[in-house]
Amino acid sequence: MRKSIYSFVLLMCAATLQASDPAAVRPTRVEGDYVEARTADVWTGPCFANGEVNLTGKEALLAWSVRTGDWKGVQIDGLKVVAVLRASATLGDPFADPLPAKAGIIVDNRASKEQSEALVELVQEMGGELLADVVWVKSAPVEFEVKRAKGFAYLKAGELAELKTRSLHHHDMHCGNETVYYEPLTQVVEASPAFTLANRFDGEGLGTKWSWPLKRNAFIGTFSH
Repeated sequence: MRKSIYSFVLLMCAATLQASDPAAVRPTRVEGDYVEARTADVWTGPCFANGEVNLTGKEALLAWSVRTGDWKGVQIDGLKVVAVLRASATLGDPFADPLPAKAGIIVDNRASKEQSEALVELVQEMGGELLADVVWVKSAPVEFEVKRAKGFAYLKAGELAELKTRSLHHHDMHCGNETVYYEPLTQVVEASPAFTLANRFDGEGLGTKWSWPLKRNAFIGTFSH
């Protein structure tokens, strides 16, 4: 009986300590909108994908717009961050290794130094090995708008990067066997393929620049981490 009472008292003490510490009762969670564009179709048929593999698809733009949340205690509500990626093989190809890969990260210029560091850490964790080697971090004004129901996304990161999408239509089908051939490159709660009207990177440091619009090469989704 004494042992049961002792165990009960310990549990109550632990519950009281957790209730007095907000960080203990609320796990860190960041959520918001996500867009991605590649230099190869992601919604396509095998015949078209086979025509691009090892030739294109080594580059990508990944962007997060934080709706709410904090990262390791740093509040980052409303901030945006963009990763620009160049891999060693077509991203998503199961028969090739995309590593080594290099990345640049563009951080919302409204972010403080502490928030900027938090955003970089967040996307590196979400991107895993693909974003492990960051060769530069730059600050720029970032415009980011998403209307998922319409397949619309607009992203502009200073003069460095731009992405604009629309929803996929019936006339975007070329072979009739189209499907999501490649999955998104990071953790996404929901993602739908989209058609790009603009998809460009004009920065330095990655050994490449690109403009790859008018393709079925984008995803629009949400994230939660």
